[in-house]
Amino acid sequence: MTEPVTVCGTRQGAVRGRALPGGVTSFLGIPYAAPPVGALRLREPAPPEPWTGVRDATAHGPTAPHAPYAPPFDVLIPENHVAGDDFLNLSIWTPAPEPGAGLPVMVWLHGGAFTNGSGSASAYDGAAFARDGVVCVTLNYRLGADGWLRLPGRPDNRGLLDQIAALRWIRENIASFGGDPERVTLFGESAGAMSIGTLLTTGAARGLFRRAVLQSGACHHFLRPASAARITARLAEKLGIAPTAEALAAVPLPELLATQAELRGEVGADPDPARWGEAALNIMPFEPVLPDLVLPGPDPGVDLLVGSNREEYRLFLVPTGRLPAVPEPALHALTAAYGLDPAAALPVYRAGRPGATPGELLSAVATDWFYRVPAVRLAESVPGTHLYEFAWRSPEFDGELGSCHALELPFVFDRLDDPSYAPMVGDDPPQGLADAMHAAWVAFAKTGDPGWKAYDGVTRTTMVFADASGGTPVDDPRPGERLLWEGVR
Repeated sequence: MTEPVTVCGTRQGAVRGRALPGGVTSFLGIPYAAPPVGALRLREPAPPEPWTGVRDATAHGPTAPHAPYAPPFDVLIPENHVAGDDFLNLSIWTPAPEPGAGLPVMVWLHGGAFTNGSGSASAYDGAAFARDGVVCVTLNYRLGADGWLRLPGRPDNRGLLDQIAALRWIRENIASFGGDPERVTLFGESAGAMSIGTLLTTGAARGLFRRAVLQSGACHHFLRPASAARITARLAEKLGIAPTAEALAAVPLPELLATQAELRGEVGADPDPARWGEAALNIMPFEPVLPDLVLPGPDPGVDLLVGSNREEYRLFLVPTGRLPAVPEPALHALTAAYGLDPAAALPVYRAGRPGATPGELLSAVATDWFYRVPAVRLAESVPGTHLYEFAWRSPEFDGELGSCHALELPFVFDRLDDPSYAPMVGDDPPQGLADAMHAAWVAFAKTGDPGWKAYDGVTRTTMVFADASGGTPVDDPRPGERLLWEGVR
């Protein structure tokens, strides 16, 4: 039996997609920019080359080069690897592959600490969004040194420039796939959300998206130029090359990827601000390079939905076995490094967690510094922002994994049955919670209202997604802990 196909036009040429069950059509691996190799490597993205005839778009294209996650994260965090140079590509799922349908569009930016991940992992399949009346787009962008290393004579933030190029391609072409270019919602998690935080204050991105969802990341993660220069110098030293684009481009890719991973390990093993600047606490040597922290003004022209998971940092402490091994002196030292007075702050965190171990308290403090407080600051800076907290606790690792980093993803994408999520969610995750979260994200893309009161400085309403019943709005959860960070983060 011949599989049904659908052809849509783009400015570069026609593409052939595949009809899926439920009235959804996918178009996979469409280039939005030229391959960033050869003379185009380490430069701003160039337009994609046009083609003649109909290009097959029934299989995902190449992924941006990256080293695998180190154990145990290699089995916990979904990603995939497809070799090839044409990795600045995107994939589309649509319920109406025809001009004029005018459907809202959701564009996904994947996470991965700016060094890992891809938009084509099965975990980010957009069919559920298309099923519910949204055109969903996922994309790749440059990672690691190629995307984010500061280099003389080359543009900073090349991965961010890739994201902007993809958004421009979407604005020019998405109507052919049934989408409305004026109703684009950008959503992302971790490094993807941190990228959105930067895009919100980037002039070149203004007008390319109408709404944004930032999951476990906001505007606080970046490197100042001096810190970025230290990272460049150390990577070059490890590679035995001059800190230039020409020298970096000559390094064999496997060696570069392995050395990048080693460098991140060095930062984590010796988080000294004198060596690494902001990366000492971020533990990410490759990030957006910015002169300073900038929050959007009160009217950025973009509706916002932002939030975090209640126990984000457990992902980095539990699977590695570090949670029970954190000693009390390390808890005090790290709390101080995050900017809090341990003598004043730790009693507040203990009061909300009777009997908590030093590792559990460190997880709570680090979760607030990395994720929760940046989300709150963004909500405070933009009136009308909706705030959420994901609080469902995974049963994995004897229940110790908790509501950790990245755990909300299968619920947002309504993909609880994807095998790649099983090590995180276990055998019987609550479908009712996925129904509620996914519906809220779809409603926000369609209307700007996910279904609860916007955050303000009086009630500080936060939707807490905790169980199969869906979400419960809570006013100012854990106010004592929030107040500790005033003037600090």
